[in-house]
Amino acid sequence: MCGRFALIESLRAMQNVFGYPIDAEYIRRILDLSNRYNIAPTQPIAVVDAGLDGVRHVRLVRWGLIPGWTKDAKTQSLLFNARSETAAEKPSFRTAMRHRRCLVPASGFYEWRRMGTVKTPYYIRPRDGSIMAFAGLSETWLGPDGSEIDTGAILTTSANKLMAMLHDRMPVILDPKDWDEWLDCGNNRPRDVAHLLTPVQDDLLEAIPVSERVNSVSQDDEALISPLAEPLVVDSSSNIAEGPSAPNDDGEPPAQGSLF
Repeated sequence: MCGRFALIESLRAMQNVFGYPIDAEYIRRILDLSNRYNIAPTQPIAVVDAGLDGVRHVRLVRWGLIPGWTKDAKTQSLLFNARSETAAEKPSFRTAMRHRRCLVPASGFYEWRRMGTVKTPYYIRPRDGSIMAFAGLSETWLGPDGSEIDTGAILTTSANKLMAMLHDRMPVILDPKDWDEWLDCGNNRPRDVAHLLTPVQDDLLEAIPVSERVNSVSQDDEALISPLAEPLVVDSSSNIAEGPSAPNDDGEPPAQGSLF
């Protein structure tokens, strides 16, 4: 699963990676969303989609998808993750899966490792320091009063060998070569892109033990991702994890706030 993540790239770096134009409107919408170290559900996140013109666009959505058929958004469960194996069939996600697939830029994400009664937070990021793109879904909810809320969710898949030491699920991290295929909702149906929704290779990421301050959504600074010990990694040659092992954590991350 993915209940917290970070986006600390500069505006220019994100534009270079995702290939959307930077203009005054973009800067107005996105300026306060870089250098964020503890993004939580209900907060605004940046997503990239192909747009009706086929050109990539960046926009803001609230993290926590509200299905279009929901009558009262205040009573809707917070759908910040969607299981990739079932999203195409689930009523909450199937329309977005068919028509509104997107990328969610991220520098890293957090997971909690349970050892006895203690849960230790880890910051998981690419070992080469590159930016990631999670597979995402977006939906615009129309209220009875004509109001609109743009919302989104992150797709998850089974854990790779590294993540299995922390949890049995992880976000779907898309390879840059597959971004266009994922975003092309006009030509590619959910079954056409299902092969993209797999765990990332075992040696791409590292898991860094970090401060428990990340448990509080009010904390948001660079010190949150400072290593407290050597990272967990997987050696590609031997395919054996380096560092101490631990049972899978099938619990939930710290409780999030309500949508409203």
